[in-house]
Amino acid sequence: MLIITAVDVLLEVYWWLMVIRFILSWIPNVNYGHTLVQLVIRVTDPVVRPFQGIIPLYGSLDFSPLIVFLILRLIRPLLIGLLSQLLL
Repeated sequence: MLIITAVDVLLEVYWWLMVIRFILSWIPNVNYGHTLVQLVIRVTDPVVRPFQGIIPLYGSLDFSPLIVFLILRLIRPLLIGLLSQLLL
């Protein structure tokens, strides 16, 4: 049960990091040198980068995190259900 809860919390935290990254792309004067901004980008970049070529930039907005949002929301219940069946 602890593993299921941990995976669920990690997916939720990662989802919120994706939200922050998406919002940062809306802000025109973001200080990309700021430690927290670099952390968000460094943590989310490995998942976002493969999707960056699918949807082109619209101005300065990067919609690739939106694809990751949807995938995370679809995978989360499936993964938690699978883990529940395997571990319980």
